[in-house]
Amino acid sequence: MTIEVARLHQVAMPLRSPFRTSYGVEHQRDLVLVEVETDAATGWGECVALGTPHYNAEYADGAYEVLRRFLIPLLLTAPDVMAADVGRLLAPVKGQAMAKAAIEMAVLDAHLRTNGRSLADALGVTATHVDSGVAIGITGDVVALVDAVADAVAAGYRRVKLKIEPGWDVAAVRAVREQFPHLALQVDGNGAYTMSDVGTFAALDAFDLLLVEQPFADDDLLAHAALARQITTPVCLDETITSLASATAAIEIGACAVVNLKPGRVGGLAEAVRIHDLCRARSVGLWCGGMFETGLGRAVNVVLAGLPGFTLPGDLSGSDRYYTADLTDPFVIDDGRLLVPTGPGIGRVPRPEVLSERSIRSAEWGRTHGT
Repeated sequence: MTIEVARLHQVAMPLRSPFRTSYGVEHQRDLVLVEVETDAATGWGECVALGTPHYNAEYADGAYEVLRRFLIPLLLTAPDVMAADVGRLLAPVKGQAMAKAAIEMAVLDAHLRTNGRSLADALGVTATHVDSGVAIGITGDVVALVDAVADAVAAGYRRVKLKIEPGWDVAAVRAVREQFPHLALQVDGNGAYTMSDVGTFAALDAFDLLLVEQPFADDDLLAHAALARQITTPVCLDETITSLASATAAIEIGACAVVNLKPGRVGGLAEAVRIHDLCRARSVGLWCGGMFETGLGRAVNVVLAGLPGFTLPGDLSGSDRYYTADLTDPFVIDDGRLLVPTGPGIGRVPRPEVLSERSIRSAEWGRTHGT
């Protein structure tokens, strides 16, 4: 497949309400889109890097520059390229998993559209719907937190995740559990804790949580393994899981019993599927995380979550959870579930009027030059 034209679009999507976590407050979703054109189809990819480098080292402005200066020019050196080639082709550029994942997604989307095939079909997904979960940020007010959880339950979400940080953990979780004794509930520390906080996690054992996610720094496998031996709640890793190799190491040393898999964070769908296969073979719990994606990235996540190794509801909220107007046709929660897209490619395309309204900057390349 020959790519004739490639484009970058940086867009700013206002969030319906600010989302606070232990690493900052998001008021809008700054993100980068990759668009590729062949003589037969157009494909779209979404880079899930956030607006600031607090979740991980990648961030939207940086991803745009890496894509503009290095990755897109590399992509256009190949006379023919398929999604399976993207990792090898872009390997000379170190790291940049989220930017590379956006290119892989765009190339795959274009190829599937050329053949009139859906991503679900390509991955062998037979599920028609996937269970939806929701993440609730740090409100700082227990009454407001309980109200937010009540709203999520009323909307039909089948699992609720609470963001926690030192000073906002046991009492907040207790308040929610007392009001919702049978709710599927989990917590996410976003790396805000250290081993000196083991007592906090021992106290959280009392609340019948599905898991405690990423309590410690992403590079501290030994601490996670030590915690897993001292508490009964399963330990889940998120930011730590950046590749098949890191997932294998974490599982081998007992640092996690559950994995939060985000395709953008591990470099794309190909690596995500390999991690899925590993977790399934090792009977490790698995769910699909979220990065405030627009409908483009959410479409990929929903399809991925339809694979049989996903054992828990993911952060697969409806579009209206975050955006008044999504970039694509919205995803809508129905009985706590989302419909798996079955249209050509990833099953979603940007709405031109929203893309135009929310664009910050763009760039375009032909096969022989760039701008």
